[in-house]
Amino acid sequence: MNFDFADEAPKLVMLLYGLVAFVIVVGGLLLLLDAVPTWFARRREARLVAVAAGGGAVPIGLRRRPRWHEGLFGLFFLLPAVLLLGIGLVVPAIRTTLLSFMDGGSDKWVGLRNYGWMFQQDQIVRVLTNTLIWVILVPLVATTIGLLYAVLVDKARFEAVAKALIFMPMAISFVGASIIWKFVYAYRSGEQEQIGLLNQIWVTIGGEPQQWLLNPPLNTLLLIVIMIWIQAGFAMVVLSAAIKAIPAEIVEAARLDGVSPWQMFWQVTMPSIRPALIVVVVTISIATLKIFDIVRTATNGNFDTNVIASEMYNQAFRYGENGQGSALAVFLFVLVIPIVIYQIRNLRKQREV
Repeated sequence: MNFDFADEAPKLVMLLYGLVAFVIVVGGLLLLLDAVPTWFARRREARLVAVAAGGGAVPIGLRRRPRWHEGLFGLFFLLPAVLLLGIGLVVPAIRTTLLSFMDGGSDKWVGLRNYGWMFQQDQIVRVLTNTLIWVILVPLVATTIGLLYAVLVDKARFEAVAKALIFMPMAISFVGASIIWKFVYAYRSGEQEQIGLLNQIWVTIGGEPQQWLLNPPLNTLLLIVIMIWIQAGFAMVVLSAAIKAIPAEIVEAARLDGVSPWQMFWQVTMPSIRPALIVVVVTISIATLKIFDIVRTATNGNFDTNVIASEMYNQAFRYGENGQGSALAVFLFVLVIPIVIYQIRNLRKQREV
């Protein structure tokens, strides 16, 4: 009997979901059955403590010791998450790493040749450079815009409406946003009426219509504008919440000391929202490293606009070079790791404080 994975995959997925549901339900019932006598034991302990406080005697060995099967019940709830994490992340990561040391057909080992290829091809070096430009500009500009907007509209009369307007792009997918901005950058010849907003403005001030998305390196910067337009709303919401969480006593004390608005911003606001600022920059940086949709939709990676994620897709699925595509994927994963480690250390420092 032949096994067709394409036909059997939906059945395997349903079986997996059923197993996870069974584990959760059974674990929950067992935990509930164990919690009932534990609840009565704690009630009895509370009564005995109350008696002891009134001068009565308390039996020795009253403290309840954790039992081994309580850890088993906790494992029932942890197992689904570990299982899904292993299937969706650990196994693919190991397989991708192995493929990065093999040739395009995944038939034989080639060692580090795929990684050397990344830095020897001018096209791939351009891809890495574009990704670096994205990672530098998007978090910096989006966070700056979100912070300035949050400060300016804080406690303003139409604060809710103003925040809703800048947050609205977050509700749009990257593909949808790219299509919208392709209309903004649309080109028509000089004899025709312009439908692109940017070209219409350019013609109004006396310029000739431009094919903006075909002219490097300007086209990369115009694609970056799309990402900034989306992420600025996220930065604004997080930083605005952090600004509102600043204790009023600190603000009033600073005002009594006669600080100027500029000093208030740098000496009070910025130190107070630093943890939120780091979270925003880290989150946007990781999202930018993985950017794929905008480049794929707007230019398909042509005209020197490609980034790592888009080139990874091209190498693996369009050109059939699994080894080179996997090497780009591993390289992208390595770039994300330092950012994640930094964020984890930052969170630990906050907890210690």
